[in-house]
Amino acid sequence: MAIKTSKYTPGDYVFKVIRSFSGFGLKTESTIPKGVCVIEYTGRVISKEEEERSRGRYLFEVSKTKTIDGSARSNTARYINHSCKPNCEPIIHSGKVLIMSTRRIEAGEELTYDYGEEYVAEHINPCKCGHCTPSI
Repeated sequence: MAIKTSKYTPGDYVFKVIRSFSGFGLKTESTIPKGVCVIEYTGRVISKEEEERSRGRYLFEVSKTKTIDGSARSNTARYINHSCKPNCEPIIHSGKVLIMSTRRIEAGEELTYDYGEEYVAEHINPCKCGHCTPSI
């Protein structure tokens, strides 16, 4: 009998960190179905004060009182790049940041999600994603 897992449990997918148009990126070496948990964004939980002092680019706000600093290289999800036409989306579930697939993702595709207008304006402006600059 197969063990039933939660929709919010990351699948057993194989990833590869690659050189990408914006530094590093994350490709899947597995085909990923639509609507599944791909990977969890992990890291050290930091205080609001530490978040406000930080100039880090890997901060993910989970709630008004909880922010994850995902800068550690052990956080494989940190390599997922921004796209204005992404194949994944982050969700907050039970205090965790989970990256969910928004469509079927073929083996060899780079994983992407939308970082949001504020992040793009502050850190990436102008947007350099494959959707906005297809020649890259």
